[in-house]
Amino acid sequence: MLLVVDNGSIYTKQLTDFLTQKNFSFEKHTPDTLELNSLKKYESIILSGRRKNDKKINEINSKVIKYSIDNNKKLLGICYGAEILALTLGGTIRKTTSIQKGDEIIEILENNLTSKKSITVFESHSFEISKLPSMLIATGKSRNCKYEIIKHKEKSIFGTQFHPEMSVDGNNLIENFCSL
Repeated sequence: MLLVVDNGSIYTKQLTDFLTQKNFSFEKHTPDTLELNSLKKYESIILSGRRKNDKKINEINSKVIKYSIDNNKKLLGICYGAEILALTLGGTIRKTTSIQKGDEIIEILENNLTSKKSITVFESHSFEISKLPSMLIATGKSRNCKYEIIKHKEKSIFGTQFHPEMSVDGNNLIENFCSL
């Protein structure tokens, strides 16, 4: 069973529609309805993007990330989900010079969730990861962002700065994550 943590992204419906279409069994919870002691029943977790910064949401997502690492649960952080992943593990984020919105080509540096050399995805963010913690590596980059796809060095924990739920290549990436 997959857990989708809905952090308020306007794109979460596209994510859950895609998971439904592909017949992936999932439950969706907002951070305020998520029982942290229920995490053990999920095999994998997707952290959605968000609309606004909220200290409580950040705390809950950080606890989910730490649980995933400690218990070898697969995790995919989307946009904000990737940012909070980096922050939780000791990285940093920064405000971008301009809002990144629209299609972007990602150069794949290391095959993990895709076997392609490049993918076209949809961006929608005004913050980005500026420094990776030591246990995360970049596996995809674009001309605007050097940390488009990140991965834990030892575990099935990933992050995307873009919104994979909004493009065909991104949907393939989600499907590959869910099938790990």
